[in-house]
Amino acid sequence: MAVDHRVPGSLSLYRKVAEDIKAAIAGGGYVTGTRLPSESELAERYSVSRGTVRQAFAALRADGVIASRRGARRVVLGGPRVQSFGELLSFSRWARAMGEVPAGQVVRMERRPAKPLEAEQLGVAPGAPVYHLTRVRLLSGNPVMIERGVYPDRVGILVAGMDLERDSITERLEELGVVFADAEHVIDAVPATAADARLLRVQPRVPLLRERRLTMDLAGVPVEWSDDRYLGSAVAFSVHNSVAVNALSRTPGPGALARVRPELGRAVAARSGRSPAA
Repeated sequence: MAVDHRVPGSLSLYRKVAEDIKAAIAGGGYVTGTRLPSESELAERYSVSRGTVRQAFAALRADGVIASRRGARRVVLGGPRVQSFGELLSFSRWARAMGEVPAGQVVRMERRPAKPLEAEQLGVAPGAPVYHLTRVRLLSGNPVMIERGVYPDRVGILVAGMDLERDSITERLEELGVVFADAEHVIDAVPATAADARLLRVQPRVPLLRERRLTMDLAGVPVEWSDDRYLGSAVAFSVHNSVAVNALSRTPGPGALARVRPELGRAVAARSGRSPAA
């Protein structure tokens, strides 16, 4: 981090500073337990005000990346990896950006009739053929997430032809002309089922973060309906709000899921067109 950085003038300067520091932490520039440079040092390095640096520190604290106390420099934490909803980022791209090696273990890939909820979400007729994938995602050999994705027939046949142990579905589909352009997310906590526990190598009923995601292409046509379950000890989610863009949508309780389909039950809705995809 000896290189002098320059942050271009634009909205949310503090977020740019925070993301740069986060990337430096992920890349080993600041290891767990070390202290970050002072506000004045970082302000000079990024050519911003100390107030902007303080805002960046606040964002990093909210993401669980650093800790601080009055009168002391901020300390880097070795907490969970943070997935941001600031951009539509595949698991593989996100993992590589964090310095991890992404991989997958296919549990099952099958073509079968769509179940009622799957048909409704994907906009196909009940019983229409769909492809269902169950895959464990790994970071540097460690299982951190189970994805259970359903694809309409025209997309699923492309997915079935991929090397799902290594390929990013999002990236390969882009190459084939199917772009994940918009997504709707519902995030809640669920206990690990016996199957979840076996695949993630944890005890049954360990809390997992569940993300249910409906993804559309550039024409607004559904291309994926997914139920992903993450180890909360390994992965966290962050959502950025501003007066210009609200990436987080909260709901008051059961039966009042604004902008989220009612059959999804209790949940916190984090809805935006930008998010980590499978």
